[in-house]
Amino acid sequence: MDDVDAVQAQIARNMLTSGDWVTARLDGVLYLEKAPLIYWAMAICYKIFGVHDWSARIPVVVSAIGLAWLTAAFGMWAFGRLAGFYAGLATSTCVGLFLFTRIQIPDVMVAAAMALSMWAFLRTIDYDEPHPQWWAFLFWVSLGTSLLLKSLIGVVFPVAACVVYLLVTRQYRVWKQLRPLTGLLIVIAIAAPWHILATLRNPPYFDLTLHSAPGEYHGFLWFFVMNEQVLRFLNLRYPRDYNTVPRVWFWLFHLIWLFPWSVYFPAVARLSFRPTDRAGKTRLLALCWTGFVLVFFTFSTTQEYYSMPCYPALALLLGSAMAAGGSWVRWGTRVLAVILAGCAIAAGTLWFLTRGLATPGDISSALSSNPGAYTLSLGHIEDLNLNSFAYLRAPLLAAAIAFLIGAIGTAFATSRRAFLAAGVMMVLFFQAARMALVVFDPYLSSRPLAEALLRAPEGKLIVDHHYYTFSSVFFYTNRDAWLLNGRFNNLVYGSYAPGAPDIFLNDAQWRELWLGPERFYIVASLPARARLEKLVGADRLNTLAESGGKLILCNQPVQSSRL
Repeated sequence: MDDVDAVQAQIARNMLTSGDWVTARLDGVLYLEKAPLIYWAMAICYKIFGVHDWSARIPVVVSAIGLAWLTAAFGMWAFGRLAGFYAGLATSTCVGLFLFTRIQIPDVMVAAAMALSMWAFLRTIDYDEPHPQWWAFLFWVSLGTSLLLKSLIGVVFPVAACVVYLLVTRQYRVWKQLRPLTGLLIVIAIAAPWHILATLRNPPYFDLTLHSAPGEYHGFLWFFVMNEQVLRFLNLRYPRDYNTVPRVWFWLFHLIWLFPWSVYFPAVARLSFRPTDRAGKTRLLALCWTGFVLVFFTFSTTQEYYSMPCYPALALLLGSAMAAGGSWVRWGTRVLAVILAGCAIAAGTLWFLTRGLATPGDISSALSSNPGAYTLSLGHIEDLNLNSFAYLRAPLLAAAIAFLIGAIGTAFATSRRAFLAAGVMMVLFFQAARMALVVFDPYLSSRPLAEALLRAPEGKLIVDHHYYTFSSVFFYTNRDAWLLNGRFNNLVYGSYAPGAPDIFLNDAQWRELWLGPERFYIVASLPARARLEKLVGADRLNTLAESGGKLILCNQPVQSSRL
C-alpha cells in the first residue's frame, strides 16, 4: 500500500500507539482533514489482529460485503427475491465498487450507511410496517454514523433525498413519524462528542474567515467545517491539492462504474415510478437519491469516486428492471455481448502485440509520466503505454478469457443465465485486475524499499518531497522522518499549529545533515538523484536499494541491491 492507503493506515496506528483517538497525526503533524470513524475501525482491527496491511483493509472489505448484502435485502423487501438478488449482484460485481475499494477511503462505508438510512426511512413511513419506531431509530443512527465517516455530506445526502421524495409525493406531514426531536438527540449523542473534543484540543475555537495562507492556523473547527466543507464545495479549499473531474465525464463515467449492468439503464426508464406501492415508492426514492447526489457534485469539485453513495440506488433500479425483463433488457444483453466481445478482442490483441517485448526490471521502467493527472484518483492510468502492457501479459490473457466467457454467455444464454454469466465474468475479470495490481506493486508501493531499510544499519530517515509519495515507507518501517521540501499540500496547514514538530528541511539544512558524521538515509524518486548530486556530490550518495522508480540513498557506504 502507498499514497492514501498507507496514510490512513498509519494514522490509525498512531492513534492506537499514542492513545489519542481524537486528533489524527502524520509524522507528528496535525492532520485535520477527515472524520475519524475509518481510523477507529482500523485501529480496532489492529488491536484484534495486529498491525498489518491486510488488517488495515478489513473495515473497507466488510463494508463492501455489507453494502452488497444490504442492497440485496432492500431490493428483496421492495421488489421481490429475484430483483433483490440482481440488485445485490449489480452492486457486488460492478467496476466502480471494485476500483474504489482498492483505496482506503470511507466512501463504501458512507454508501452502506446511506443505503441503510434510505431503507429505514421507507420502512418508517410504511403504514404496514409493524415496528416503525425501530426503523426510525436506525435512520438516525445511520445519520450519526455518517457524520463520523464523511462529515456533513453524510447527513445532507440522505436528508435531502428524503425531503425531495416527500415534496414530490406531497407527504408533508409524514416527517413526524421519523421522530425528529428524538432523532436529533441520537445524532448529537453519536457525533457531537468527537467534534467537541477535537475543537477543544485544537484551538482557536471559532474563526469565520473565508481565506487561509501559508503560515496561518485557524484551529480544527475552521479547517474541518469551513475549509473542508464550505470552501471545498466552492472550489476555494486551502491548500489547493486536488483536481476535479469535468462535469460531463463525471456523469458519463457511471456507465463504466456500473458496468456491466449499466447496459440496462434504458430499461429503467420503462419502470413505473408512481408511489402507489412499495416497489414504486422505492424506485422514486432511488431516483431522488441518485438525482440529488449527482446534481450536488455537478456544482461542486468532484473526484471519480464521490458518487459512490448513489451506487446502491442505481443497483436497485437496475435489479428491478432486470427482474421485470422485456425487450429493453434483451437489447441490453445483446449490446453487452457485443461490448464484451470487443473487450476480449482488445485484450487479446494487446497480449499478442506485446508477446515479444522484453520486460527488464519492473513495470516502472516502461511507464510514462503524467504528474498533472495524479490529482485524480485514477490519474496513473494515463501512464500506460504499449511497452508497459508487456509486463501485464498474464493479466491481459486472463482478462481476455473472462471477457470471452462473458460474451459467449450473454450472447447465447437466456436472460437469467446471461446475468449469471456476466457476474461470473466479472469475478474472473477482478482476478485478472488483481494480478495486474501485483505487477504494479513495486511502482505503486514502496514496501520493497521499506524492507531494505529495515535490514540496513541503524540510521535517521529523510523523505524527499511529499509524504504521500512514500507513505508506505512510514507504515512498513513505523518510523518518523524529516521531509525534504515537503511542506505543502495535506501537511502544510497542521505544520503551522502551535507545537508542531520541526520536521521540514530545505536543501541547505539537508546538505548540512548529509555531510555530517551521522548515518542518514533518504528515500527519493530516481529523477531526484540528479538534484541531490548537485547539492552534495555523487560520491556522497550511496544506493541502498532501488525499486519501482524509487531508491534509498545513504551518506555512508552500504551494500546495494536492486529489488
